[in-house]
Amino acid sequence: MTATATGNSMLIVGYGTMAAAMVHGWLSAGLPACELTIYNPRTKPVPDGVGFTTMLPDRPFKCVLLAFKPQMMAQVAPTLAGVLDSGSVMISVLAGVELARLRQSLPGAGAHVRFMPNLAAAIGKSANVLIGTGLSAAQREDINRLALMLGTAEWLDREDLFNIATALAGSGPGFVYRFIDALARGAAHLGLADDQAERMAVQMMRGAAELAAGSDLSPGALAARVASKGGMTQAGLDVLDRDNALDALIAATLRATADRGAALNEPAG
Repeated sequence: MTATATGNSMLIVGYGTMAAAMVHGWLSAGLPACELTIYNPRTKPVPDGVGFTTMLPDRPFKCVLLAFKPQMMAQVAPTLAGVLDSGSVMISVLAGVELARLRQSLPGAGAHVRFMPNLAAAIGKSANVLIGTGLSAAQREDINRLALMLGTAEWLDREDLFNIATALAGSGPGFVYRFIDALARGAAHLGLADDQAERMAVQMMRGAAELAAGSDLSPGALAARVASKGGMTQAGLDVLDRDNALDALIAATLRATADRGAALNEPAG
């Protein structure tokens, strides 16, 4: 699907926080609102020009985006036969649900794609993880273009890496927000006003992330550049680096997240 395709090219099934972020990002990037139709059983406000229905349409779409909770897969999938045909690309943002299960549950689609963004899709800054099967070269390019409208496109060759990539790129913002909050609370505990500490922590993280994104140096090298031997920053880094505690904590965090994704692929009993 391209920004110049025939209207109503994509059906979005479910309209929660992630789907809303993606829609906002696509519209901000120039995708015509008439390209999108949202199906949700309950009425929700949507951007001007975007189609909305509480009843599933009875015609196939070029793209069908699954954006409901993964636990609802067995319930929702059988109802979607009428919106898929051999020319449809089924795109799933359902955490943990593997391509084999998508193909088995939705065999009417000609191609299946796992697409994991994060909430920064709303501002075109998401790290997007993708893997697909059955895609033509043109379809892959179209999906890649949709991803680039929301940020970056990281295609994986191995699906067994998708959950850990999701843990990093999809769930990662939650961990970053916790770290920002911990920095602010730490500074407040040591005397800064709560609101001032939070503002400073958020702005510091914004600047550090933008600098890292534009630098030829790795984040590790940038950390070393901030520090100087015997200085304030090095004293703090020594605490974070003691016994590799931070590395171990983050590895355990990502493993727990990825393991939960694997569990979500199992049909509800």
